[in-house]
Amino acid sequence: MRWPTFANPEFLWLAPAAVAVAWWWARRGRPALRFSDATLFAGPRGRRAWLATWGGAGLRGLAFLALVLACAGPRVPDERTRLPAEAVAVAAVVDVSGSMKDPVPWAVGKPPVSRLEAAQKSLRLFVAGGEGPDGTKFEPRPSDQIGLIELASVPASVCPLTLNHSVLLKLLDELKLQENLKAGTNVGDAIALAVIRLDAAAGTRARAVILLSDGQHYKIYDDQLQPREAAQLAANLGYKIYALDAGGDPPPGADPKAREQREEGRQTLRDVAQMTGGRYFEAADGPGMLAAFREIDDLERAPVETFQYRRYFEFYWWFAACAAALLAAAHALDRTLWRVVP
Repeated sequence: MRWPTFANPEFLWLAPAAVAVAWWWARRGRPALRFSDATLFAGPRGRRAWLATWGGAGLRGLAFLALVLACAGPRVPDERTRLPAEAVAVAAVVDVSGSMKDPVPWAVGKPPVSRLEAAQKSLRLFVAGGEGPDGTKFEPRPSDQIGLIELASVPASVCPLTLNHSVLLKLLDELKLQENLKAGTNVGDAIALAVIRLDAAAGTRARAVILLSDGQHYKIYDDQLQPREAAQLAANLGYKIYALDAGGDPPPGADPKAREQREEGRQTLRDVAQMTGGRYFEAADGPGMLAAFREIDDLERAPVETFQYRRYFEFYWWFAACAAALLAAAHALDRTLWRVVP
């Protein structure tokens, strides 16, 4: 059971004045006239005299108190109509190209995992909360709308923006590496798809894209968007892009072309983050990804009240009616049982 609240609690400061009203009514002076025999004008005596004096005063004091409570606006929230408060909308774009199968360290003393698996574990902690292998702690984000996009040659929306994070995490765990023609890295269209999903988010939530990739953008067909073009769309709408570079440094002995491609990929991620006011992170292994998600978690966490109530049951009219009834009763009794002149 919830206790009632008040829409205008400042009126409650007038409540003690109800005692003053009752006292004034009981002690007020009454009209008088000179007459040789006052027997006919004798008012009620004994108990009736006390009721005539203090009964009317008490009723009027209670009526004043009821009016004060009516003005204060007593109400009880309707808990069946609660709504999640505004928070953050996040579109997570995860690279599933073939190079994401390369093993990387996850934590000290732990066996290495693939880049994709490290990304899945880190994103899970970001969404659901928990403690990472290095002691990094994440708080859950139950009020945030979070979606998942698969970054491949043709990006796909794996999960739309949702508050049902159990479904989102299930689909995250089911992400698979793409092969052959599907294994490209179409960063531009992936960002554009994330922007479309964020633009459809309800409310006035802050919106952000988390882009995790280990390679450069590849041109697969002629009319696809370039990463900087897509980033400009996000910037125009005020959506930040947090770019996590999971590629790391080229292996020793890599040919100049591979080094050039790696540097182009890095520069692309730096540019899309800078254009949108986001951040670029080096996240080539598990600790790097955890550190990046930890910073993003701090940057994109809005203070929220768990639930806000949409409707209240108002009770001010009950007190207003009670005040009217008390005044009517006092007026009637003053002219019948408590009358001063017979």
